[in-house]
Amino acid sequence: MGADPEAHIVVDGLTMKYGDFLIQRDLSFSIRRGDIFIIMGGSGCGKSTLLKHLIGLNRPFAGRVLYGRQSFWDASLGEREALLRGMGILYQKGALWTSMTLAENVSMPIRQYTKRSEAEIRDIAEYKLALVGLAGFEEYYPSEISGGMQKRAGLARAMALDPEVLFFDEPSAGLDPVSSKLLDDLILELNESLGATIVVVTHELPSIFAIGKNSVFLDADTKTMIAFGPPKELLESSTDPKVIEFLTRGVGRNGAA
Repeated sequence: MGADPEAHIVVDGLTMKYGDFLIQRDLSFSIRRGDIFIIMGGSGCGKSTLLKHLIGLNRPFAGRVLYGRQSFWDASLGEREALLRGMGILYQKGALWTSMTLAENVSMPIRQYTKRSEAEIRDIAEYKLALVGLAGFEEYYPSEISGGMQKRAGLARAMALDPEVLFFDEPSAGLDPVSSKLLDDLILELNESLGATIVVVTHELPSIFAIGKNSVFLDADTKTMIAFGPPKELLESSTDPKVIEFLTRGVGRNGAA
């Protein structure tokens, strides 16, 4: 695979398995620095499993995941820890600690991984919450705010250490259309203002087309990638019936909005 000089993350010949069960094979693609990159495909194709490989939770059966030119699993433990500190992750349900206030949730990774004073930690937590539209909610507990606000608080915590890469696992899951649209808008704003590389696992078409700059399509039947490129371009030019069906919700290109 030819090297992309703008690549931030490179997936090179990746094969994923659980025991003897093959999830996906021979995945090769790159994610450019500053991209909003979509991992998409039907249910059970391995989208979340791929995300786990990208963030170092799962070791590849074969192939490599590189950050820049550094292979994650060939790196030393210290190098891997440094790479992990450059990542922020927003899980499906926000994964906030329910016994902590929003400010305490955001403060936790700062306190754990830096030597900043308590006053500095508090200021950073307040700033991160303000970035996601939650100024004034620092002392609220997760149970006291809406699902959409919980997702935004989870995003504030994911940004606590100023990561170079943000990972989102089904960020719109469980949200109403208005809250989902607000989250999409926030992702676009953060990508533009912070310049972070953003990787999103989602099957939500409005989000895919609203925020996706590039994408990979995983197929559950062939167990490999069958499309790579900007979602809107794939909608217009793909000749693969599975890709067309997915991107048009089964109505075909002539019936797609």
